[in-house]
Amino acid sequence: MLTALLVAVLVKTFLVQPFYIPSESMLPTIEINDRVMVNKLAYRFGEPQRGDIVVFLNPSLTDEELEETVPEAVIRSVLEAVGIRTRGEDDLIKRVVAVEGETVAVRNGYLEVDGVAYEEPYVASGTAMPDFGPVTVPDDHVFVMGDNRNSSLDGRRFGPIPVEEIVGEAVFRIWPLDRIGSL
Repeated sequence: MLTALLVAVLVKTFLVQPFYIPSESMLPTIEINDRVMVNKLAYRFGEPQRGDIVVFLNPSLTDEELEETVPEAVIRSVLEAVGIRTRGEDDLIKRVVAVEGETVAVRNGYLEVDGVAYEEPYVASGTAMPDFGPVTVPDDHVFVMGDNRNSSLDGRRFGPIPVEEIVGEAVFRIWPLDRIGSL
């Protein structure tokens, strides 16, 4: 049993990790209480692309809020590996809408990347977005937004995020059973 637990912790730490989605910020793509698998190797061997759904460290948290002792980190990792605990508000899940060097803005209710309206079939029709930007994404950063633009704490609030803060790419929904599948 100890070996299985050790393997589960190693897999969760380095390869893939399930994440619980507590908010409506990614509706209709990801619903409240869904669980998704995140590929933690995705950006070790490649760069984030526009359209990727990523999990990243909440930029609104302070270093003190994120700080934990080694025993606390071990206990958290074990409880996460067996599905008893989730990280909660430490992590956010959003869609990459612009990558380094691109300029993102919202004009007349539509997302624009480098001045061109960007087609977003995953955003619910009738979504009203106030004008925003323009913001040019710096090197080694991405700009993220939730699919539910009317109810999402995202890049419009906290700006571009460093690629190094990305935990991984959400690739597969594992719960609920009737909605299992790729994202």
